[in-house]
Amino acid sequence: MAALLGYEKRADDPSWAALAPNVGASSAMSVRTAENLSTVLACSTVIASSLGCIPALVYRREGEGRVEASSHPLLRLTRLGVTAEMTWPDFVEHLVSSALLTGNGLAEILRNASGGLSGLRFIPWSWVTVAQLASGRLAYDVSDGRGKSWRLLSGEVIHLRDRSDDGMIGRSRLSRAADTVAAVSASNGFARSFLDRGAAPSGVIEVPGTLTKELRDSMRQQMKDRHSGATNAGSTLILDGGMQWKASQISPEDAELLETRKFGVEEICRLFQVPPPLVQDYSHNTFTNSETAGRWFAMFTLAPWARKIEAEFARSVFPSGGPFELELDLSGFLRGDPATRWQAHAVALQHKVLDTNEVRQIEGWNPRKEEPKGDPAPIAPEPMQEVQDA
Repeated sequence: MAALLGYEKRADDPSWAALAPNVGASSAMSVRTAENLSTVLACSTVIASSLGCIPALVYRREGEGRVEASSHPLLRLTRLGVTAEMTWPDFVEHLVSSALLTGNGLAEILRNASGGLSGLRFIPWSWVTVAQLASGRLAYDVSDGRGKSWRLLSGEVIHLRDRSDDGMIGRSRLSRAADTVAAVSASNGFARSFLDRGAAPSGVIEVPGTLTKELRDSMRQQMKDRHSGATNAGSTLILDGGMQWKASQISPEDAELLETRKFGVEEICRLFQVPPPLVQDYSHNTFTNSETAGRWFAMFTLAPWARKIEAEFARSVFPSGGPFELELDLSGFLRGDPATRWQAHAVALQHKVLDTNEVRQIEGWNPRKEEPKGDPAPIAPEPMQEVQDA
């Protein structure tokens, strides 16, 4: 057996090593911890689900042109599902979400006895330990936590990476900006703590004289039982024996807690290159930038990830140097914008880039029957009736 060089262990995941001390979670739970931040969940979901709904086309190159390979097994998987349990949109969503949150998305390439493509199986990155063989190739040791383990080589997997430090293993952008994520998490934790304590001003009770330990413990317990927690917010405090209440807490408005949390949304959106309106942040929204947010998202967020997926399929799924290629058709992003889509069709027809049947095919309609060639016969004018004078 070829000698192995240790490369990565899940217990010491570099994608989360910087983040785990800040969020107080192990690397195995870091993804779930990060997704507790609503903006992280929203950004990863909108990118992954958008890529999952884009049409996936398989082409075969023929000389300088190409034609759609309607009989290729991958096209069948995109229509019928990559396995019996998972559809193509679900598969892409899982793969991209894993790459966004952990820096790596992995899937096993399933082949039949003759070597043909038969399916794609998504593998959670937390199941994987990566080793480097003496030849320099990567080996992926997979353990599903139920006693089943197996090894996959680089040619047997689809490995979608976020930007890497070494060119082999991707690193999560959340761990690269660990301080930013920790600050957003801290502001959320402060807001939750504030609400848990009743959202009422805290302070001190001044008592003339000296309290015994028993009386002090009794007062503290009564305050906790009657005036702490959201259900007790606004309850009236009754003091006697010369006691006085003095508020001492700075209000959330003075601490600019709300502004801090709003800025945290923008910070996370900046990490994922997602326009804030797409994650329901309309604080700086206008009609103009709302209209262009989708185009910006397609150009600068979806297009780079689509190109990564296409390149990875070219490396792993298709034979080296073969004529086939996968294309994620970003024009499908206009499916929910019929006005823009039909304007594009009109321009294509006007300049003879497409014909009528090609437009109908794009829209999923049957081709129109050919009309008779030649000019239609002229219609003879009806004879004019003479108008007789009365």
